[in-house]
Amino acid sequence: MAGDSRVIGVIGGMGPAATVEFMSRVIRRTDAEDDSDHIRMLVDNNPKVPSRIAAIIDRTGADPLPDLQLMAAGLERAGADFLVMPCNTAHHYHRAIAEAVGIPFISIVDVAAEHLARHHPGARRIGFLASPAVRETGVYDAAFDRHGLAIVYPDAEANAQLLGIIRDIKAGRVGDRQAEGFRRVAEALAGAADVILVACTELSLLPLSSIGDVPVLDTLDLLVDATVAAARQGDGAR
Repeated sequence: MAGDSRVIGVIGGMGPAATVEFMSRVIRRTDAEDDSDHIRMLVDNNPKVPSRIAAIIDRTGADPLPDLQLMAAGLERAGADFLVMPCNTAHHYHRAIAEAVGIPFISIVDVAAEHLARHHPGARRIGFLASPAVRETGVYDAAFDRHGLAIVYPDAEANAQLLGIIRDIKAGRVGDRQAEGFRRVAEALAGAADVILVACTELSLLPLSSIGDVPVLDTLDLLVDATVAAARQGDGAR
């Protein structure tokens, strides 16, 4: 079994269910026989961070950045060796958060872009299932441009449907209606995409494995894999 591992600092609460799902997947992906084989996680599951949608889309909400920087700094002081943030939209603030701390901050955006380039080298059109705020802020644009990847977004009606589903999930309404609506949006997008990327960790709570021949990748899964690998780099080093 593994020895000591690096401590994960999780900037969470966006939303809280997505953060718990991230933690659960880290636990499931960890090769462990006993408690002590698991990876230590320091988690600030803070649902009081100002709404990213209100700030970015509605332009009526408070700036989330000060809260996110305080959370990051607090996790660093508490002993985290590196940071992750299981929220795609909040990566609009990634660079400014990283500048507020002295420990590495793994980007879900970079992880997704690098995974696609390495494991799906023939894919060029990436269908995005995400909050409309991801498109408005261009969170993924620069990373995907570096790898020659084109982002294909749903149309305006489908974007509105996705936002409604995300709001439902944040309110605890996760059921057949949300799953079916999510799949319909994905099916409409599949004809224009080589790969579909679930780029909202709320949407990660809805099952979606593939659409016909088009593979579906979940950014939450990709972040989990990168997180476990980064944590395990410290095995036996302390």
